[in-house]
Amino acid sequence: MIRSVLPCSKVLNRPRVLPRAIISPSRFTTPLLSQVRLYNHEPYPTPKHDLKSVPSKGDHAESRITPYKKGKVWVDAKHAIQDIKSGATVLSAGFGLCGTAETIITAIHERKDLQDLMVVSNNAGNAGTAGLSPLVTSGQIQRMILSYLGTNKGLMANYINGKISLELSPQGTIAERLRAAGAGMPGIYTRSGVGTFIETGGIPRRFSPPDSEGKQTVVQEGVKKEVREIDGKKYIFEPAIHGDVAILRAWKVDRAGNCVFRYTTKAFGPLVAKAAKLTIVEAENIVEIGEIGAMDIDLPGIYVDRIVPATVDKQIEIKTTREESENVSPSSGDEGHKSESPQVEKTKVARERIAKRASKELYDGAYVNLGVGIPVLAANYLPEGQKVWIQSENGILGMGPYPLEDEVDADIINAGKETVTLVPGASVFDSSESFGMIRGGHVDVSILGAMEVSANGDLANYMIPGKLIKGMGGAMDLVSNPDSTRIVVVTTHVDKHGKPKVLESCSLPLTGVAVVSRIITDLAVFDVDRTNSNGGGLTLIEVAEGVTVEEVKEKTGASFKIAKHLGRF
Repeated sequence: MIRSVLPCSKVLNRPRVLPRAIISPSRFTTPLLSQVRLYNHEPYPTPKHDLKSVPSKGDHAESRITPYKKGKVWVDAKHAIQDIKSGATVLSAGFGLCGTAETIITAIHERKDLQDLMVVSNNAGNAGTAGLSPLVTSGQIQRMILSYLGTNKGLMANYINGKISLELSPQGTIAERLRAAGAGMPGIYTRSGVGTFIETGGIPRRFSPPDSEGKQTVVQEGVKKEVREIDGKKYIFEPAIHGDVAILRAWKVDRAGNCVFRYTTKAFGPLVAKAAKLTIVEAENIVEIGEIGAMDIDLPGIYVDRIVPATVDKQIEIKTTREESENVSPSSGDEGHKSESPQVEKTKVARERIAKRASKELYDGAYVNLGVGIPVLAANYLPEGQKVWIQSENGILGMGPYPLEDEVDADIINAGKETVTLVPGASVFDSSESFGMIRGGHVDVSILGAMEVSANGDLANYMIPGKLIKGMGGAMDLVSNPDSTRIVVVTTHVDKHGKPKVLESCSLPLTGVAVVSRIITDLAVFDVDRTNSNGGGLTLIEVAEGVTVEEVKEKTGASFKIAKHLGRF
């Protein structure tokens, strides 16, 4: 059975022009009553049915959440957010800049009286003016729960300098905490983060500003989690995340609030909508009740309180394309750069060597998750005819190569926020579904990068305290079930300073404890006895062409055994 093909230049048919709001923004400069009535026909048309008994109108037929009778559609975002208070907890959808409520965020930014916001989001926009960045820059956001700071260096600097409070939480954990809130549950037990600073509260939420000597103290400690052993394994309890208001963007919304999302804009949209007291959606297309088929609805209208027209254009965080003659898989965006120096060329050769060897970890019909950067390059070196399904944790199963210029779609991105394509047979889903696949062990192989990896399989790849705080994103979830998902680490053997990355024990905060089964570097391949079934530690099974065992020993910060039959790659 053919499951998926990579590399592949064929993509699913989709609109070439991004949908725009069907209502002109110019009509909403003044909230006239006539305009409101235009949006809110009274009464709503009653769906036709063959039932002799139908549900009663109930207590909420007159709508408890909008001042305009029986209508959820508001004239614009400015008026829809008028009653949001300072200090509110805002749940913001989006992954990178894909699916973010840019229109609503702009309206919040213009309300300078709206301060001290607590915002929950997967990430906080880029370093520019899109996503939540304007609210970070203006100081309106004082506290955040997020999984990834990413390219937002301003947010990272504010956190390190004590200007904002951050709680880092794994991406899949945020998704489940939101889902739990929407389902009326107190929280979840998860293995994501077990044995790391997520469990112990080792990541401070807030520092003091540096004093005259540059010294800082911890103002808010990290959150220590309850731990429970279930079936012989440790789990940590993560409480549900409830919001005062949720903001999200949808492709199509009818007047009853039923929503349709395009492709990867679905990631956190349904989750935040269900977890808030008040949900506001900005719609690219507002349609009449009945125009969306019952089987096409992604989010039922019961979860949506207010609808506003989307008037701010969506943005692409990282537009990445390929030439017609190319057939490359998505990566971190820097592999295509031409060499500018011998060192750059050397680095490129090392990365390609690692990726080529990593491709041998994949097999026909496998479901795989390939991290951004070197890991995803492995798909370029699959043997002719070998077929795999690539999963991207932001909500894709069946990710294809970069798009051609005329195939670029702002609503189809990968976990690195790059534009990508879908192969025939691909599916898209929200982040709860995505991480259910991951934590549940349905992904066969996960290949990740590393800052450090230890002889017993510990992985560190998300922060350098006081210097670099990227956030764990989905990495802690990806390594949370190593008994079912084979975890492979790919990395250069030494860092830019020549220091070993393969160590006896990691010095950096851990992403996972005893999770890695194999390490692939530009010099060597190690098997890791992570379960200590054969005495533990590393076994050197292959060395690169032109590399000696002595060189590997010299550049490795851990002792290792040598396989009886040492291979070459």
